[in-house]
Amino acid sequence: MTQAQLQETANRPVLVDEPGSRKWQDYFGFQTDHKVIGIQYLVTSFIFYCIGGVMAELVRTELRTPEVDFVTPEVYNSLFTLHATIMIFLWIVPTGAGFANYLIPLMIGAKDMAFPRLNAVAFWMIPPAGVLLIASLVVGDAPDAGWTSYPPLSLVTGQVGEGIWIISVLLLGTSSILGSINFLVTLLKMRVPSMDIHKMPLFCWAMFATSALVLVSTPVLAAGLILLSFDLIAGTTFFNPTGGGDPVVYQHMFWFYSHPAVYIMILPFFGGISEIIPIHSRKPIFGYKAIAYSSLAISFLGLIVWAHHMFTSGVPGWLRMFFMITTMIIAVPTGIKIFSWLATMWGGKIQLNSAMLFAIGFVGTFVIGGISGVMLAAVPFDIHVHDTYFVVAHLHYVLFGGSVLGIFAAIYHWFPKMTGRMLNEFWGKVHFALTIVGLNMTFLPMHKLGLMGMNRRIAQYDPKFTLLNEICTYGSYILAVSTFPFIINAIWSWLYGEKAGNNPWRALTLEWMTTSPPAIENFDQTPVLATGPYDYGLERAKEGVPLYDPNPILSGGPNSVLRAEPDPAVAANPEDRK
Repeated sequence: MTQAQLQETANRPVLVDEPGSRKWQDYFGFQTDHKVIGIQYLVTSFIFYCIGGVMAELVRTELRTPEVDFVTPEVYNSLFTLHATIMIFLWIVPTGAGFANYLIPLMIGAKDMAFPRLNAVAFWMIPPAGVLLIASLVVGDAPDAGWTSYPPLSLVTGQVGEGIWIISVLLLGTSSILGSINFLVTLLKMRVPSMDIHKMPLFCWAMFATSALVLVSTPVLAAGLILLSFDLIAGTTFFNPTGGGDPVVYQHMFWFYSHPAVYIMILPFFGGISEIIPIHSRKPIFGYKAIAYSSLAISFLGLIVWAHHMFTSGVPGWLRMFFMITTMIIAVPTGIKIFSWLATMWGGKIQLNSAMLFAIGFVGTFVIGGISGVMLAAVPFDIHVHDTYFVVAHLHYVLFGGSVLGIFAAIYHWFPKMTGRMLNEFWGKVHFALTIVGLNMTFLPMHKLGLMGMNRRIAQYDPKFTLLNEICTYGSYILAVSTFPFIINAIWSWLYGEKAGNNPWRALTLEWMTTSPPAIENFDQTPVLATGPYDYGLERAKEGVPLYDPNPILSGGPNSVLRAEPDPAVAANPEDRK
């Protein structure tokens, strides 16, 4: 907009309307407001995170000593199976969907998702799937074939538990598909007229790539699980070798989804980190288009790397070479993101608040997981450490050091928008310190355990591994303790925390240009972009449009995103413009 248009907008009569608000009861029922659904996703998935974490602590307690002396081997098998399933399908994937539900309409200036009822249905498939999965422990026949559920092992263990596992994962996969359809249509069709595709926030690009990946890969997993259920219940032999079936075909179908699932779990938080770092560094994002299109590259390449999980499954040599090369190539677009984040921070006015600390922790620990991933892409090395604790270490540095730290960074960053209150910074930093110490103490020694030859998924091991396992177990206890200051901080701050204002971070993306928490329909008029989403310190962000608006009841109502006059507090100190 020109200065004259901005001035005309500023001179319109002020409309003072109280934004719509929600009652606490609304969060326990069927609602179509994307913000309610987003918080329902986040709270529900965090509850399952705590349940999965308890199971992890039971597993690590058993592994503290080389003998089976805490739980039985059968219970141990069920615990690590349910732990992995819960953390992937009920914690990380739904949490990414929760942030997407809450933020996408706000970021693109829409009033809601494209299909609000479908959005609610997608969420309400998750609680029964989770309850069903956990209930399998109560019936005494919990799944115990691992989260991969490879046949023929999954066909000779408990039928009831395995059947429950299949039904639960099918429900969760269907939820992901419905959510992805909604995200794609919303991003493509509901952006405000002034926002072309290259003005979308990078979180939106990340969710676009994630949703496309979900739609292509998830149906293949569903087909594999349906065929596995036929083998289990009806006695067919699709994957049962005793009847001529081929269990390797199941592995192809499973990993065609389950390796892209790694990117489904990490891409949303790549997007979140791309929002957090420029805001708290007060610098424009370095390489906007490179980050945006690298998300699409990861989405595409993620579909052609699945068989690197099968280097020891008897696949031919030429296939090994192809998947080794594609797996190494996928490190390139990921490296582009890492470089861009570091370049954004370089020379910035970094604010080391809790959100930024978790973002920096994300970058550092994810790099460790990425490097070990490139190592595992090499066929000779992968054959040497396959099914050892080296793979467990790699997986957790990617998904805990990556996704979970990204989740916490996003919570500390967007909590003021969701609740209107700030999280306590002291306890946020305590949470960060305990998490980083616990994470590295738990998973770093596992690299050595794997190189020494300790197999995963076993409750009893050679006594020579005892010391490192004790260190891992005590580290896991620190990780467990780290959750408590976060829970207390979140609940206390939500009720009594310092009021945040509408834009405490002085951000430029549209979600910060409405009230905190937002009104029911987000904006009282169609927003018009006056700056780019990352124009911190640039001239076009200085002239006519302030970086933040301490009084939103100006120029067209409480949810206006436009002002013609710079804020006096910013104008008084030019350095603050950065």
